[in-house]
Formats: sequence, structure tokens, C-alpha cells
Amino acid sequence: MSSISAANTASNLQMDYMKLLVTQLQNQNPLEPLDNNQMASQLAQFSQLQQLESMNSSFAKVLETTERNYANSLIGKEVSFLAETEPGTAETVSGIVEQVYNNVDGQILLLVGGYAPALEDVISVKS
Repeated sequence: MSSISAANTASNLQMDYMKLLVTQLQNQNPLEPLDNNQMASQLAQFSQLQQLESMNSSFAKVLETTERNYANSLIGKEVSFLAETEPGTAETVSGIVEQVYNNVDGQILLLVGGYAPALEDVISVKS
């Protein structure tokens, strides 16, 4: 999802705000009531935040699908990437993509010879 933790989503914030609002309404001074415009404005902001979170989640799913499709299109093609050949040394390695898979963290990896570079580590692609 996004960097916002589950405990602080727009829905949870809105529920907390509603609880606070009800408590405030119950304990308000009848001679100085709350400003309705301010309450409506705050509720509208929470609604916008919920919509933005929903769009962010949708875009993340689209990006994930696009990356997976791109990775799958690399099967059978020659790719170049930086690989650690000896401890402390890296060089550009090329090879044919044999397989595409996800590791336990959900990162897309390519199987190229004895290497498993991440999709974002690919430097170039040849047919």
C-alpha cells in the first residue's frame, strides 16, 4: 500500500474525528456553538484523503501489473546487469532470461544463468 500505516488511514482518522466531534458537541457551550462551516470543511478534507488513498492503491496495482508484464516479456531476451562476480567486485554480466519469479518480499527477479538480478537492476535488453 502506501507509507501510511494501517492505523492512520483516512477511514480511521475520520472515525476518530467523528468521535471527537460527538464528544465536543455533547460538551459544547450552548451560548457558543461550533461553526458548521468548519466541521463541513474538515469532513470534506477527510473524504478527499480517502479518495487519494484509494487512487494511490489503484495506481500501485497498475504499476505492479505493468512491471510483471514487462518482466515476462523479457523471457528469451538477452539482458545486461551488474553482478557481484567476486566478493567486493562487480561487473556487467549478460545472459538470456530463462525465468521470472517473485522473491518472498514480492520483488520481481529474473533467472539469468546462475544469477538472479532484480528487474530494476537490468541495464540493457537485446532481442
